[in-house]
Amino acid sequence: MEGRDPDLDPDPEPTLADVRLVITDVDGVLTDGGLLYNAEGECLKRFHVRDGLGMKLLEESGVRVAVLSGRDSAPLRKRVADLGLTLCLFGVKDKATACRQLMAQAGVSAAQTACIGDDSIDLPAFAACGLSYAVPDAPEYVRHAASGVLHTSGGRGAFRELADAILAAQGRQAVLGSSEAYAQVMSAMAQ
Repeated sequence: MEGRDPDLDPDPEPTLADVRLVITDVDGVLTDGGLLYNAEGECLKRFHVRDGLGMKLLEESGVRVAVLSGRDSAPLRKRVADLGLTLCLFGVKDKATACRQLMAQAGVSAAQTACIGDDSIDLPAFAACGLSYAVPDAPEYVRHAASGVLHTSGGRGAFRELADAILAAQGRQAVLGSSEAYAQVMSAMAQ
């Protein structure tokens, strides 16, 4: 990154401008954390379309997105497929190992990786990634462990808030607010 002198600062703190991979939790981040069951089991999840568009905007701007969930369900798999995301792991209990696996698949380092979570199961992911973000309704100890706390709650566009911040930090904010810049990527968009 421009402006850094590796001789003066050999291990600089990562910034959003460095991010090349975002790993997101699902329940409590992409959803409000509620689980809807019927007699056959989990049947519905509610996702926010702005999060989906944020994922696609990142991908089209050269930042990979990975979905990492401690749960596995048909609605989750359908959402990931609809968005065309190829980096995903479901039913994971060891999120640190999973994060390292996703980083290897994406060809990025921990310093180039940000993650977003909401609960204790996400703390190992926070430790494995260069940057970590918690949703504002996460428990205090989870917010304290994160690099930053978002303003938007899970299921209400929290991922999009982080995506917009990454795009702005990387000088790509025109895709967010310019019809001309958005038109260059819109054919690949999904919500």
